[in-house]
Amino acid sequence: MEMFLLLSFVFFATLAIGRFLERFKVPWIFAALFLGFTFSFFGLFPETANNESFTFLANLGMYFLLFIIGFEIDLKELTSKTRFMLGATFFIIFFEALFGSLLVRYMFAAPWPIAILVALSFATVGEAVLLPILEEFNALNTKLGNMIVGIGLFDDVIEILALVMAVAFAGAYASNSVATHFNAFIAIVSLSILFLLTIILRSLKEESAKFSFKRIETLFLFILAIFFFFIAIGTYGDASALAAFLAGIALKTFIPQKRLEVIEGEVKTLCYGFFAPIFLLRVGMLTDASFLLSNPFVVLAIVAVSAGTKLLASIIYSSRNLGFKNSILLGIGLSVRFSTSIVIIKLLYDYGLITQELFSAVVASSAVFTLAIPVIFSFMLSKFGREILK
Repeated sequence: MEMFLLLSFVFFATLAIGRFLERFKVPWIFAALFLGFTFSFFGLFPETANNESFTFLANLGMYFLLFIIGFEIDLKELTSKTRFMLGATFFIIFFEALFGSLLVRYMFAAPWPIAILVALSFATVGEAVLLPILEEFNALNTKLGNMIVGIGLFDDVIEILALVMAVAFAGAYASNSVATHFNAFIAIVSLSILFLLTIILRSLKEESAKFSFKRIETLFLFILAIFFFFIAIGTYGDASALAAFLAGIALKTFIPQKRLEVIEGEVKTLCYGFFAPIFLLRVGMLTDASFLLSNPFVVLAIVAVSAGTKLLASIIYSSRNLGFKNSILLGIGLSVRFSTSIVIIKLLYDYGLITQELFSAVVASSAVFTLAIPVIFSFMLSKFGREILK
């Protein structure tokens, strides 16, 4: 009974708070994350966060988010961008990851591999948050808009790398950090099958036209069948998250374009309308509110290092090509985050690779960026738009 009442309240609250957040260009779905912070702060529903049914729904939310991320990656467009975009992406992202890993290493005493992975995860860009803002100010086809979209596309490569690394660490440290030879063999076989299935579905692009899928319901069932099949294989190698991501990439290239345009909205509705809010709510509930209240400087340090290094890197690399003011706006815009970084941090936390304090600090810093960056970015576009958007 409590579970149903909680879900009802969560969806009502997410709807109400989300509409308020949208006024400030903040994605409505993050209302669930802030609601989870509130539950953690006041100690509400302490047993629900670890409830088996609730955890299962939250994990499905994580898988669907990764599926959507893979589903939205355009591999053809990714390979068509210029060398300058590629260089800017890696310079800006790894510049932030370098200083971020130093912060995580010495502030939280994390091992170097974990510190680098954590820093790499929160250095990624949530460009999807900025696209509506760029469109609203007619800035999408400007140099700045093209730069943000291009870096966002190449950033997908880094997100894939970070996700693969997270899965690899999770598998290596599973079973009390001792992986038997048999488990390692199963993991290798599982990952090999996943990549093989992805390649097969991609290679059958032309053959997919034979699958008519005249009814939207049958196509939706087919997508769910492939989605859960990939996850089932991934579970044997502790790679279910990567499996969900690969399922999205495989189906994006397999499904005919006309049918893809029809079904994409349905899949997103299922993800963002039901599962994703539960996942973000649980992430918020798992944070240590007492640690954040007693150590606010930790969150501020992460925010300062993350935003400062990305801003500095953007100025260094792109000021000559974009101009000084555009490079500043680029650095601010690229500081925004979305679901991928939270998913990776959640994976590391679930496998005990990072402490609750580090998990809480990174999630809280993501919340700060999610609230602040769209507002600041919109303000700067409205104030300096005529001068910047040339």
